[in-house]
Amino acid sequence: MHPSRLRSLQALGVFCGFAAGAWLGGAEAPIKMVNTQISPMTVSLIMVAGVFLARWSMPALIRGISYMRKDVAQAPHLIVWAVLGGCMWAVANTMTIYAIRDVGLSIAFPLWNANSLIGIFWGVLLFKELRQAGWKRWLGVLGGALAMFAGATLLAFASSTQSLPGKASLGVMAALGAGILWGTMYVPYRKAYLSGMNPFSFIAFFTVGELATMTLLALSYMGVIPLWHEIVAARAVLFWLMLGGFVWVIGDLFQQYAAKYVGISRGVPLSNTNQLWGLLWGILVFHELRGASHGVYARVIGGSLLMALGAGAIALSSATGEEHLHWQDAAEREGKQYCIEGAYVRAGIEGRGLEEGPPRRHFIDWLLVSGVTAIFVVLAAVARLPRTDFDLRWVGVVSAAMLSLLVGCGIALWRTTRFN
Repeated sequence: MHPSRLRSLQALGVFCGFAAGAWLGGAEAPIKMVNTQISPMTVSLIMVAGVFLARWSMPALIRGISYMRKDVAQAPHLIVWAVLGGCMWAVANTMTIYAIRDVGLSIAFPLWNANSLIGIFWGVLLFKELRQAGWKRWLGVLGGALAMFAGATLLAFASSTQSLPGKASLGVMAALGAGILWGTMYVPYRKAYLSGMNPFSFIAFFTVGELATMTLLALSYMGVIPLWHEIVAARAVLFWLMLGGFVWVIGDLFQQYAAKYVGISRGVPLSNTNQLWGLLWGILVFHELRGASHGVYARVIGGSLLMALGAGAIALSSATGEEHLHWQDAAEREGKQYCIEGAYVRAGIEGRGLEEGPPRRHFIDWLLVSGVTAIFVVLAAVARLPRTDFDLRWVGVVSAAMLSLLVGCGIALWRTTRFN
C-alpha cells in the first residue's frame, strides 16, 4: 500500500473512533428517560430490537442488500463469527442496564471501558498488532490505555456516594463484566475486516446473534406472559428505548470502521471516549451529580480528563508501515485458512471494493427502509415524554455536536473509501 494511502486510512480510523465515542455515549441517554420500574431485561430486549431494525435498514439504504449478499459470499464463515459477537454484545448490553441503574451513567461508563485493555491483548496476541511498532507507539498505546483505566478506577471511588445502599458493588461488577465481554467481542470484528468484509455486511448478521440471545435471556428470566404484559405496559416509552438502540448502531458503525483501519488495539480505546460523552449527558443533561461534594466532582472530572489524555496518546500512535506489513501477514493467514480470494482480502485492507461502482438499491431495500421508518413513526406517535429531570437546552447542544461529528465523519468515509 502506498504510504499516503496508509496515512489517509489511519487518519480516517482515528476520526471514526472519536465519532464512535460520541454516538455510543449518546445511546445510553434515552434509557435514563425510562421509568426505573421496568425490568432491565425488558429494557435491553427493546433496545436490541431497535438495534436489529437499524442494522438492517442502514446497510440497505447506503449499500443495498445485493451488495451485502455478494460480500458475504466471499467469506461465508464470517456469518458464524458475526452471530457469536452479537451474542456477547447482548449479554454485555444487559449488564450495562443494571450498571446504569445501580451506579449511574457517569460512573458506569468508565468501568466497562476496561474493554480497552482486553482489546489490546487480543489485538497483539491474535492479529499481530503493534509488531515492530517501536517503543514510542507501544508506550503511547499501552500508556494511554492504562491512563484510561486509571481514570476509570478513580471514577469508581465516587460510586458509593451516588448509589443506593448495597447496590454500588453490584453495579461495578456488572459494568466490569460488560467490559470483559465487549473487549473479547472485538475478535470477530478484526477477523472480519482482515478478511476484507465490509462493516455494513458484518453488522447485519452480527445483530442476528444480538436479538436471538436477548430474546432467550428475557424469556428465560421473565417468562412469555409477564414479558408481554410488561412490553404492553411500557408502550409509551418503547420509542425512547428503540431510539437508544438506533443511536447505538450509528456509533457502533463508526467503531467498526475504526477497528478496520487502526486495529482493535487502537480503535477500542478511541471509541471509549464515549465515557466523556456519557459524562456530558449525565452531568449536564440529567444532573446526576447534583448535590454531590466537591470531592466527588474532583474524582469524576479528574478521572475523565485522565481518560481523555490517554485517548489522545493512542490517537497519536498510528501504525507504521512495518507494523502494517504484519497486519497484511495476518490478513493473508485468514485468507488461506478460509480459502478467501486474495484480491478480495487486499481490496478490503486498502479500503476499496472488489467491484467499484455506485451502489444499486432494489425494491426490497426501499421496502425495508420504509417499513423501519413506519415502525418508528408509529412508536413516536404513541410515545410520551417521561417525567425525568433533564435540561432541554443542554440536550440541544450535545445533540448538535453529535450530529456535526456524524456529518463530518460520514463525508470523510465516503470520500476516502466509499464506505468500503
